[in-house]
Amino acid sequence: MKSDKIESVQETIEQDKEKIKDIRTLDEFKVKYLGKKGIITELNSEIKNIKAEDKKPFGQAVNELRKIVTDFYEDKKKKYENEILNERLKNEAIDISLPATRIPMGSPNILEKLIEEVEEVFISMGYDVVDGPEVEEDKYNFEMLNLPKGHPARDAQDTFYIEGEEVLLRSQTSPVQVRTMLKGQGEIPIRVICPGKTYRRDDDDATHSHQFMQIEGLLVDKNISLSDLKGTIDVIVKKLFGKDIETRFRPSYYQFTEPSVEVDISCFNCKGDGCNICKHTGWITVAGAGIVHPNVLKMSGYDPKKWSGFAFGFGAERLAMLKYDIDDCRVFYNTDLREVKIFDRWESE
Repeated sequence: MKSDKIESVQETIEQDKEKIKDIRTLDEFKVKYLGKKGIITELNSEIKNIKAEDKKPFGQAVNELRKIVTDFYEDKKKKYENEILNERLKNEAIDISLPATRIPMGSPNILEKLIEEVEEVFISMGYDVVDGPEVEEDKYNFEMLNLPKGHPARDAQDTFYIEGEEVLLRSQTSPVQVRTMLKGQGEIPIRVICPGKTYRRDDDDATHSHQFMQIEGLLVDKNISLSDLKGTIDVIVKKLFGKDIETRFRPSYYQFTEPSVEVDISCFNCKGDGCNICKHTGWITVAGAGIVHPNVLKMSGYDPKKWSGFAFGFGAERLAMLKYDIDDCRVFYNTDLREVKIFDRWESE
């Protein structure tokens, strides 16, 4: 049996329903009856003062009122929200002819892109891509590359030593080649390239850095000659700079190769006429290379009377600077978006 108070509240609810015209008045309706100090909330708190036999029917009556208000509120709310949405869709037209806002997007570092491009070419020729520790032992970085302790060429490397003169930051990726030959135990042919970061004491400027990326390669097999080396170099430079690029070797000297050569390519910019890029010579130096020194083969377990090989080394930054017309190598390691945004253009090409 409903109390007079319950019936009075029910009548008030029905009257207030008629007064609701928008979502604002609907929210006020909800607060009036279901808020913390709302009418139905206060009714609910009165149960403790009611006789035990009347508690159950009173509680049921209060819950019924709560359900009436809640259901009405939810139905009306959906109706008003749909009306608001339809009105917005009607009035807010989208002009699809307006230019879109360009959202900045990241792209791979152009240096990494070039290294991956070189890797793909060598993988297609049967080479493996290998790496090794950047913190290296003197044994692998110098001694097994025909650079014993006290050799004057060590001074030219300007090495970062960590523990005495036995542990250092590698000054080249050639130690990876030595480790690979040791694994071969003088019995299997080797075709590898070793891209990786190297370290030398140097002042950072537009063309020098204390850390830089090298891409070194090594092939060890039977009856290998300079002509095999030249053919290999030809493939990669034509891939990077164009099919018309020519390659030439000039005599040079490295402790771990004999004979040793400097690798030049014909200038891709002026086609040999002379320009600032090639310093008006028509040729650009891109690598050092040579036939693996017999001492290096012997120390790594390969009999130089049976085995021979060639090795070469590119500076990744130099290749990228030439290929993409970059005049400052520091841009490769810069995090200033105003400078590195040029990578986006090359990525899309």
